Amino acid sequence: MNQDDRVNLGKIAPELYRAVVSLDGQVTQRARAAGLGDGFCQLLRLRASQVNHCAFCVRMHTRDALAAGESSDRISVLPAWRETQYFTDRERAALELTEAVTLVAHDQIPETVYAEAAAVLSSEEIAAVEWLAIQMSLWNRIAIASRYPVGP
Repeated sequence: MNQDDRVNLGKIAPELYRAVVSLDGQVTQRARAAGLGDGFCQLLRLRASQVNHCAFCVRMHTRDALAAGESSDRISVLPAWRETQYFTDRERAALELTEAVTLVAHDQIPETVYAEAAAVLSSEEIAAVEWLAIQMSLWNRIAIASRYPVGP
């Protein structure tokens, strides 16, 4: 079976796809209202996509992060962000929370992760980060299930 044999979820159920697009717009608005910058939101989307191994979304959000003004250095070190000094305490807490929400089946969301986020992020920021991770996981699953093509 090749990718042409896969059902494209957006084509089979366009009304559901449009609902996902609409939700994505609302999540983006919520993140902006919470004060999360567009570039950093793209990094959070990129990190969730890396964790979920979604090549299509990794490529897309790498490009989007660059277009939103993120540096190639921050994008490059994202998979190893814990070992770098490129991210503020607030960004580190958001990245940790993004990973925990993305990997929720592994260990729920550990209390330590939530406590660290709550120590430096507002409730609005926490909600925005969590919604971004949830939304990205939805997109990742759509792209992976539909086998969106990724190539040069």
